[in-house]
Amino acid sequence: MTISKFKGKTVLVTGSCGTVGSELVRQLVEGPTAKVVCIDNNETELFFQLEQYKHTGRVRCHLADIRDIEALKLRMSGVDIVLHTAALKHVGLCEDSPNQAIHTNIVGTQNVIDAALACDVERVIFTSTDKAVNPTNVMGTSKLMAERLMTAASESNHKSRTIFASTRFGNVLGSRGSVVPLFRRQIEKGGPVTLTDKAMTRFIMTLSEAAALVLESVWLARGGEVMVTKMPVARIEDIAVTMRDALRGEREIEIVEIGAKPGEKMYEELMNEEEVRRAFEYGDFFVVLSAFADSSAPMYAHLHDSPKPDRPYNSTHEPAMSAGEVEQYFRDRCII
Repeated sequence: MTISKFKGKTVLVTGSCGTVGSELVRQLVEGPTAKVVCIDNNETELFFQLEQYKHTGRVRCHLADIRDIEALKLRMSGVDIVLHTAALKHVGLCEDSPNQAIHTNIVGTQNVIDAALACDVERVIFTSTDKAVNPTNVMGTSKLMAERLMTAASESNHKSRTIFASTRFGNVLGSRGSVVPLFRRQIEKGGPVTLTDKAMTRFIMTLSEAAALVLESVWLARGGEVMVTKMPVARIEDIAVTMRDALRGEREIEIVEIGAKPGEKMYEELMNEEEVRRAFEYGDFFVVLSAFADSSAPMYAHLHDSPKPDRPYNSTHEPAMSAGEVEQYFRDRCII
């Protein structure tokens, strides 16, 4: 039902060639969206995206960088909804080049906000990450700052009709940064499969599920919230064993523990203890209001009868799937 709400809308996706961005484009094109505007700074992938969808007559692809506010204003003209997925996401590379993370993830997000205000966009949704919660690295810190910019934009522009909000989710299975393609490559080469730590737990979700929840969050947003998606939990060891046993054939493939990487957490956090006080449980989400928001305001009426969470939402506090449940989850979604 959510996708039907996009009927007649023009939607712009930043980072349209990325893992999440490209899936959002696919689902929007399959729906009743009037037009999908794709912007990315990856020339080659953008060309292929244009070729993929040009037969629809509803997709426009433009080479642009979110660091360039004038390019954003040009492409945002006439747009109803912006889905902001463009970001530098590799933890190690952002750690090595923090200035680049600042320019893209922080300044770039502010550029998206300013362009949306200039073009009178209806709604802007920023896609965030679990790494923004109690961040231990540059990438997570920059994404947290981007969340705060979205909230500040909502609270500082009372004369504007634009709704700004963020949606936060954890590990997307099969995305470029997830363990699934890494484990698959290692198994294909005959192993070993490398685990950072067998005790690690992660929230998991397929790409199509994550994109669908982003689209749902567009219409849930009232302004300034961070919408946290509910996700199942799996042990990294169970993921590795499930994939190895399903894909190895007759080969013996070893699983080796190599230790956690710098800045890597043993668990994923999607909502911290401080946020619990201003959070509500609503359908498939926890909705975290701004620290300055009045939860009794009419704009949050849909939350007034919603339950309040009683603990932080992280992968150590939630029951993990059993090894058998992980295998079934992967088979049901054709991951193995």
